[in-house]
Amino acid sequence: MEHADDPAPPLELSWSGMTHPGRFRRNNEDSFLALTFDAREIQHLGKFGDGSLATGDYVFAVSDGMGGAKSGEFASRIAVDKITKLMPLSYGMAAQHLDGGFSDVLRELFERIHAAMSELGRHYEECSGMGATLSLCWLMPGWVCFAHIGDSRIYYLPAGGAPMVQVSHDHSHVGWLRRQGMLNEREARSHPGRSSLSKVLGGGQQVVDPQIGRVGCAPGDRFLICSDGLVDGLWDRRIAAALAEGIDVRALVEAAVHESGRDNTTALAFELR
Repeated sequence: MEHADDPAPPLELSWSGMTHPGRFRRNNEDSFLALTFDAREIQHLGKFGDGSLATGDYVFAVSDGMGGAKSGEFASRIAVDKITKLMPLSYGMAAQHLDGGFSDVLRELFERIHAAMSELGRHYEECSGMGATLSLCWLMPGWVCFAHIGDSRIYYLPAGGAPMVQVSHDHSHVGWLRRQGMLNEREARSHPGRSSLSKVLGGGQQVVDPQIGRVGCAPGDRFLICSDGLVDGLWDRRIAAALAEGIDVRALVEAAVHESGRDNTTALAFELR
């Protein structure tokens, strides 16, 4: 999914983020991150805002932690905190025409997060088996580069009325069955193995193999990153309709919590202009 023929890529953007613990859980194991950076500094952003790619790149990410006690909460926080350490070193990748550079940066980032979680799991009993999903979008002029592992999701709604696309792959057997056309959305949502993940960060896994790609973006393109709690509450068509109306995710999260609320629910949307 690569197309970047527009000679004047969109430079302005808006974003919106919200997380909710759900109706039944006491703690929130989801985390989300919005930041902008250049070669010298990094700035954390608020839940809502506007910005310009003329002055720096942007990163938006959602992570869903898993583990006993509060280790899941800790895991998702590790995932988003580690991002701030590496990304400023990669500023200016667009000027190098992205020839593999973005992929190397994102793969190294995911490997470092995985190593940090695995190390804690080996040394602290309360962190044993701790893991997290991570879905990340890195915005630079003309491109949205992404990396993903787990069952949080990245959706892309192109400008001009084209259908919404799920860019990320659910890393589970059920996700694979659906990609092969062997299950529809309704069957996948009710499948008993839907929560069993084949890939996560940490979680006792030996290696990490994220899905990495990029999308050439145009003015009016919208993206949504969300945890599985949102998908548990809302069908894709409902998500697509809400994203078509705008990027304020508050009503979307509240609707998902109302319809299900069994899990922590997080959504982070952005639009290029």
